Amino acid sequence: MKDDTRPAPDPLITGAEIARLAGVTRAAVSNWRRRYDDFPAPAGGGPTSPLFNLADVHAWLAKQRKGHDVSDEVRLWQSLRGVFGDDIIQGLAAVARLLTDGAPPPRLGPEIIRQALELAQSTSKADLMAALTERFLDVTRRAGSDQVSSPRIVRAVQHFAGPVSDTATVLDPACGIGTLLLSVGPAVGPARYGQDVDATMADFAQLRAGLSGFTRTAVRAGDSLRDDKWPGLKADLVVCDPPVAWPDWGREDLLLDARWELGTPSRAESELAWLQHAYAHTAPGGKTVLVMPASVAYRKAGRRIRAEVVRRGILTEVVALPAGSATAHSLPIHLWILVRPDGHTAQTVRMVDLTANAPDGPLSPEPGQVVDIPLIDLLDDTVDLTPGSHIGSINRDYLVEYTALRSRLQEQLRALDALLPRLAPGGGPGTLDTASVSVADLARAGLVEYAEGEPVSVSEHLDTDYLQGFLVSPANKRRSTSSSGTFRADTRGSRIPQLGIEAQRRYGAAFRALQEAEACTRRLTQLSEQATVLAREGLTNGALNPPAEGA
Repeated sequence: MKDDTRPAPDPLITGAEIARLAGVTRAAVSNWRRRYDDFPAPAGGGPTSPLFNLADVHAWLAKQRKGHDVSDEVRLWQSLRGVFGDDIIQGLAAVARLLTDGAPPPRLGPEIIRQALELAQSTSKADLMAALTERFLDVTRRAGSDQVSSPRIVRAVQHFAGPVSDTATVLDPACGIGTLLLSVGPAVGPARYGQDVDATMADFAQLRAGLSGFTRTAVRAGDSLRDDKWPGLKADLVVCDPPVAWPDWGREDLLLDARWELGTPSRAESELAWLQHAYAHTAPGGKTVLVMPASVAYRKAGRRIRAEVVRRGILTEVVALPAGSATAHSLPIHLWILVRPDGHTAQTVRMVDLTANAPDGPLSPEPGQVVDIPLIDLLDDTVDLTPGSHIGSINRDYLVEYTALRSRLQEQLRALDALLPRLAPGGGPGTLDTASVSVADLARAGLVEYAEGEPVSVSEHLDTDYLQGFLVSPANKRRSTSSSGTFRADTRGSRIPQLGIEAQRRYGAAFRALQEAEACTRRLTQLSEQATVLAREGLTNGALNPPAEGA
């Protein structure tokens, strides 16, 4: 085969990469495209995500005297993006293969090979690979992708996994590019095993580990649930940030699998399948740290498996991480920490609620953020393992809250008594029906205007509270109801008694007091519900006692 001597095509870059290249915001690049007729036309991509020729962009920036010099590392990254586009992980794996074997892999053109080898000589293979990986992680964070675990999740897993011996065995069955697998424990010593369904990611994780000095690392490609590549492995530490809400995880093919010692997960509970897979690979005395969506802690479909995890004493801790810990979404995230018993099982589950902390704040909980819950207290009808629901009730002062609610109820009762007007006897039903005027007539006379659909007085001869009060009289409600029972909001047909302004104001004051009394009654109802719910909860959980006899 003859060598291909054709020049490699110029790399294509996105608008975001132009912004980083020029040291400006994306909005500035958008403005340039609108303002400058000579801005390079898109050379690829689509209408919503155009790609631009890197050489053309460099020439335009130089002509306009915008931007700054670009480092060799950035040029290499941009070249990779131009060739591989959204498949940039293939480009990183190809560079890693080049640095590992020295042989040019397919799709790496001569220019990229030259750039990579020169950079590796001027820095080091490990530093170059680390820089390219960090740039990839930065892009995934900006895009909100869930391809890799976020730095905040990595930090949390490191913290709660604790110290890792240099003789330990570590496994990540959904390792991606090895972010979690390579982040726990010392670089030299532990034996690390990984697996990922994406063959390119698994290959890159293996190459990355070798270039970074993690020599005792083996990563294989394959679906861990359907095709476990490490069937006999028992690890001292298993870490895993599994795929979320993965309906096609293979339940129908794995109904009789021996890994489901806690119960067969439902089709909607793929996370509990990953939990049991990870636990099946945990050695006696070993630890499992899993990243879980918060909903796994309370969903009805997983109640039986949660109960079994608690009943066996293998779940030791549930940690609710701060909002914003995940890159791809803002949903709350938990860490579940399990320990395979080695002669001892846990009698409590430690609940840690860090949701009030800043995303990059401390991970060691304050006294009010942690509580140890006896197993028996978790084994109710719901088996809710949400830390906040337990910490809130444990730290709650029921008596103080209940006493305060009773005091507010008493205040509202006194207010209601004061608001309800003292009324005198009238002339009897129907005595106000003789002389009346319609709201439509009042509007035509200029005495009424409509504000947000409601008639209000604009005359000193008509009291608004008087008008509003009679609008909701039984007679006017009947006028606004059709023969089929449908209520019409149109009040123009309503009729108002013709009374002098002084009498109107007396009626208006009474109607106003009744309206305030209705609002007070609604507050009373709300407070009564809060007080009864709190009292019932406190009486049944032991926080409150009935009054002593005679008290």
